[in-house]
Amino acid sequence: QVQLVESGGGLVKPGGSLRLSCAASGFYFSTYFMFWVRQAPGKGLEWVSTINPGGSDTSYLDSVKGRFTISRDNTKNTLYLQMNSLKPDDTAVYYCSRDLSRPPGGQGTQVTVSS
Repeated sequence: QVQLVESGGGLVKPGGSLRLSCAASGFYFSTYFMFWVRQAPGKGLEWVSTINPGGSDTSYLDSVKGRFTISRDNTKNTLYLQMNSLKPDDTAVYYCSRDLSRPPGGQGTQVTVSS
């Protein structure tokens, strides 16, 4: 059974940092492109970042470029999102996903950026 468990969210002041983690199980993690998506209050899902199976190629939403870094550890079946210089507009529930054509399967992790 595929499981994706996000963690690492919290309340942070503008300009602060958080590191999100996503523990994957039930599938061959190292063979999948992986994604981070987010859902802000009252809005739809928004793609944030993509990483290829080997971790050598990444892409980002324009508004997070230069501030967020996606990475993965295939030996630990874990996906990461390092978020720096956080802004109030980054407030959302963050989800990891292996399939953008389906709703995220995990519970997500709440990130709140507020002074």
